[in-house]
Amino acid sequence: MELMDFQTWLTGKKIDGAAFKKAEPDQFQQLKTVFDQVHPDSFTAQKLFLINPIRRKYPLKTEEAPGAVKPKAARPMIKPKPKTN
Repeated sequence: MELMDFQTWLTGKKIDGAAFKKAEPDQFQQLKTVFDQVHPDSFTAQKLFLINPIRRKYPLKTEEAPGAVKPKAARPMIKPKPKTN
């Protein structure tokens, strides 16, 4: 079983690894060193409170497919009640 590398893990967490490495090389290297020593799931559990702030600073740019528009949700049909005398 091949374990993933740090860049792949960052991509999976929707973090732009290149921007993170460029802006904060010390923190990037510290996290990479720990990541290389432990299992990815263990790393995620240990660094859980660091992931979201990093993700907010360096979000991964995703491209949406052109023309991929969500259809509007169908509104429920309400039928009038039959009149009774």
